[in-house]
Amino acid sequence: MAKFVDINCDMGESYGRWTLGHDEEVMPNITSANVACGFHAGDPHVMRRTVELAVRHGVAIGSHPGMPDLMGFGRRAIDVTPQEMKDYHRYQTGALWAFCKAAGVELQHVKPHGVHYSMFEQYPALVRATAENVMEMDKHLFLFTLSDTKYEAEAKKTGVRIVSEGFADRMYQADKQMVPRKAGPHAMITDPQQAADHAVMMAKEGKIRTIDGTLIDVDIQTICIHGDSPDAHKIVRAVREGLEKAGLIVRPLREWFGR
Repeated sequence: MAKFVDINCDMGESYGRWTLGHDEEVMPNITSANVACGFHAGDPHVMRRTVELAVRHGVAIGSHPGMPDLMGFGRRAIDVTPQEMKDYHRYQTGALWAFCKAAGVELQHVKPHGVHYSMFEQYPALVRATAENVMEMDKHLFLFTLSDTKYEAEAKKTGVRIVSEGFADRMYQADKQMVPRKAGPHAMITDPQQAADHAVMMAKEGKIRTIDGTLIDVDIQTICIHGDSPDAHKIVRAVREGLEKAGLIVRPLREWFGR
């Protein structure tokens, strides 16, 4: 039986006169784009252009809501209530939904940005608020979660449509959490071939080699590459080539997952 996999990347993270990423070069090699919605990065003009770019390349579109933290790029924890979290996500996802509607396409998923992942591990109520918002906006939307984490387990309790994610350009710890960026350069995988090998092991074998050399089991449907990495365009290309050479079929989630 053929095995499918999705490749997602954080896109549209430029803002005003500030440009970040290689969106034009990355987009042809991914199948799902997580579009920044203005809180951690992005602005209305960038959102529109990113949606248009995704449509041209047949790439599925998801919202990438962040904490209201432009200066910290959404990577700093902020003390919020579950209702505030829900409101932040609805505001941002609703804005992107409007651009998708105008372009004649449907929103595929929601992928919270940055610090959400560590906040979700500590505060289950924030996970529930996030999942509830997704279902209240559109029960067909997918919610991206980090595979085999407290975040994913809590989200599953709500009945939201879960997509488990693995990261090709990040190293993992034995507890299946990513090595924190502040740990130093070893937290990131910057070599395209190493990232490709990492992705193939995750998608085809259901394994991840952690930073201490341990092999752990994972079950993932989508593989992420961070769009703000200096060589993201090279990493994305290497990952896609590696997955296809390994016999995997790279397609947007909307075409195969859950059917």
